[in-house]
Amino acid sequence: MPDRLAPLTEALLAAAKTAGASAADAIAVDGTSVSVDVRAGTLEQAERSEGIEIGLRVLVGKRQACVSASDASTRTIAEMAERAVAMAREAPEDPTLGLADRAELASAWDLGALDLVDRAPEPGPAALEDDARRAEAAALAVRGVSQCQSASASYARRRIFLAATNGFAGGYGRTSRSTSAVAISGDGLKMERDWAAESRTYQHDLPSAEEIGRLAGTRAVERAGARKPKTGAYPVLFDERIAAGLIGHLLSAINGSAIVRGSSWLRDAMGEQVLPKGLSIYENPHRPRISGSRPFDAEGLATEARDVVRDGILLGWTLDLGTARKLGLTSTASATRGTSSPPAPSISNIALTQGDHSREQLLEEMGTGLVITSMIGSSINSTTGDYSRGASGFWVENGQIAYPVNECTIAGNLRDMLLRITPANDARAHLSHVVPSLLVEGLTLAGA
Repeated sequence: MPDRLAPLTEALLAAAKTAGASAADAIAVDGTSVSVDVRAGTLEQAERSEGIEIGLRVLVGKRQACVSASDASTRTIAEMAERAVAMAREAPEDPTLGLADRAELASAWDLGALDLVDRAPEPGPAALEDDARRAEAAALAVRGVSQCQSASASYARRRIFLAATNGFAGGYGRTSRSTSAVAISGDGLKMERDWAAESRTYQHDLPSAEEIGRLAGTRAVERAGARKPKTGAYPVLFDERIAAGLIGHLLSAINGSAIVRGSSWLRDAMGEQVLPKGLSIYENPHRPRISGSRPFDAEGLATEARDVVRDGILLGWTLDLGTARKLGLTSTASATRGTSSPPAPSISNIALTQGDHSREQLLEEMGTGLVITSMIGSSINSTTGDYSRGASGFWVENGQIAYPVNECTIAGNLRDMLLRITPANDARAHLSHVVPSLLVEGLTLAGA
């Protein structure tokens, strides 16, 4: 961990105590990011950013306030602490506020096992531009592609250090490397667009730029001639690249913040069936080289693997210390935070039980229906779970893809939908949310 981050958090805590805080935690983040965009064979944009951000949360009794800055000078740190304490004294009291007890704090972790930092040299702008150019060329080489809207490559390195007056101090870093392309088929009013993108912690784990560009081009061509589907009640297959969004609605509904507010459609579902029997959702924040992994949470608690749903039964909420105290429960070490905000619960890496059948076998099983590959807009009632979204993809007849479709709307209720899912076996293991294609019976489609 870089020397400058730990001393900065120590200085922030000392300034907070001097200003009159009864407790405090501090966070320091530094990072570098580089991105390159190519269009029509020429460099369209190149950006590089480097910087450091610091954040301070102070508690004055049962009141709190957060402040942040991108200037790490001694004067700024002192002013931040004074301002934060003044703000906290005017804030409303919350009896659930407070740092973790020392006995709850993470005391040891293995950053080497998490393997979140690629030690290879940072790629130069020329290397990123070459990746973007190769992705664009591969997309344009696909017969039927009329243009490549954009091709991009990027790199980021980020390091974080957290410290608190309860004695916790720790930090870690992570890297990411990404390549993407957006291709268009047809022209005029018949243009159709699709994309492909990949991101990895390690550069050498990333698929080739040609593979990514070729996939974007192929997807765009497959969408040529799209039309509206039939209207009625049909089975719908959520393609693997968007299926995690459907499970994401469940994860949002079990977030402690939503449960505390009483605004979740799963607020009374603890211990009840929320997925079909045999399906589980497993959270593992310790997966090597995965973007959502972390050794401890934003309150210094040791992260642990857990079953969120087991055999279809919801086992628990996603909680930080504040929401856990409000509910009379124990934190699941799920706190996250930025430099300018207090901790809030958020889930890390999850995996849904995969099925026994391939995507193609599920298509045969559905007979006639819709495969969704992209979604547009959202109308979801967080309290009732009523669900309505714009979608595009492919119409299926006799178990085979018949033609591409767009401009349709699907509707249902999330509680009912999730109880009727059938998973395929095509989830990609390198993602933070490992979710396969999902077949859902009996959704309402509004098309032609």
